[in-house]
Amino acid sequence: MKLLLLNIKELLQVRENPPSKVAGKDMATLPTLKNAWLLVQEGKIKNYGSMDALPAIEGFKTIDCKGKIVLPAWCDSHTHLVYAGNREQEFVDRIKGHSYQEIAANGGGILNSAKKLQETTEEALYNQSAKRLEEVMRLGTGAIEIKSGYGLTTAAEMKMLRVAKKLATNYPIAVKTTFLGAHAVPAEYKDNKEGYMDLVCGEMLEKISEANLADFVDIFCEDGYFTVADTERLLEAAKKHGLLPKIHVNQFNAIGGVAAGVKYNALSVDHLEVLTAADIDALTGSETMPVALPSCSYFLSIPYTPGRDLIEAGLPLALATDYNPGSTPSGNMNFVVATACIKMKLTPEEAINAATINGAYAMGLSETHGTITKGKVANLIITKPIPSYGFLPYAFGSNCIESVIIKGKLIS
Repeated sequence: MKLLLLNIKELLQVRENPPSKVAGKDMATLPTLKNAWLLVQEGKIKNYGSMDALPAIEGFKTIDCKGKIVLPAWCDSHTHLVYAGNREQEFVDRIKGHSYQEIAANGGGILNSAKKLQETTEEALYNQSAKRLEEVMRLGTGAIEIKSGYGLTTAAEMKMLRVAKKLATNYPIAVKTTFLGAHAVPAEYKDNKEGYMDLVCGEMLEKISEANLADFVDIFCEDGYFTVADTERLLEAAKKHGLLPKIHVNQFNAIGGVAAGVKYNALSVDHLEVLTAADIDALTGSETMPVALPSCSYFLSIPYTPGRDLIEAGLPLALATDYNPGSTPSGNMNFVVATACIKMKLTPEEAINAATINGAYAMGLSETHGTITKGKVANLIITKPIPSYGFLPYAFGSNCIESVIIKGKLIS
């Protein structure tokens, strides 16, 4: 589809020669172009400029964006979108006073999801997941990472990743897949975690790698789940299969997982609700992207990632949803951006940078996604008429999106 967007009130994240990510004080800068046009051809951004200097262009479907803002589609770098069923009963249990950890200790949590997933056919799992993917695309997400981790057996982990790969084939959205077999210790290995680590680092990694099902590897480095030693063992094994790490760290406790991630050149370290000076020191000078998941903090009523501390230390920050059935049953990046502003005290500029250019970096998609740049994939959000881009996080309960374009095509 050839599209010409005209009379754009403000075109956001315009970067002629974009960096791979933005950090520190640079996160407060969001380059924009007012009263603009943008040309889309063959699924990519062909050109853009000011309406005052619009050249003669023919043969394109035009979209009048008067009063509307256009920005890159969201890049959601941390999700568990492929899962079976839901965990609404645990939601009620938490309201009644049970903690996330207590529910997990009683057989709920990840193990509950694993049981459901193992019992669900691949076709049913795909159909459930496709509906979720369609919803987040309509909400403006144009690139997404999807983890396994609710299988906890070789067959079920591979089933999850096959579903994610099938979604990538059948939908225009960019999908990156992550092997998260070390998400929890299954019940049958309750007293033999080493045996389960043998399985994850051996058979699971080998079969998933042979089938080319994963781009990244992940582990839940947390008290009661997997230790720093477990993390380093898995990341060492994954290195032999060419899988970059993206790891869960510091959700409830800081146990040294951030430093381990940096040591193994993790593309990102995600959660970081608990953050120490040592963690910031470990990240300083590294190429690892810190990723905050504010809607998880909202849903579990746990602390928010101290994003201001990270930015003021000169570090970058990305935002993602953590879409999953237990701690964040939402893939709405608009809510994530708003919550980052409201609860983490990010400015709208910082939050939009975190959800676009830095989110793309956290998936290894900097070359193709996250900015308005000639030659990049035409993944765009067209807002309804709004007064400014600050209105996006301000009106957190409203749907401010009028249209979404992914790979140059309007999403219905």
